[in-house]
Amino acid sequence: MTREELKKKISELDEAIEDVMGRLPAHSVKPPVMHELLALEDERDLLLKKLQNILC
Repeated sequence: MTREELKKKISELDEAIEDVMGRLPAHSVKPPVMHELLALEDERDLLLKKLQNILC
């Protein structure tokens, strides 16, 4: 992936994370929603590391 593609994907993941966080109830968070959120955050973190390696 190019730097621009990584940045675009990271931006899309940030939006998806915000969407999932907006669906979190104040109490009794459902496991599938937490799994989705954690998977998105893990993917974003991986792409951020790749982007950092490209910039160095």
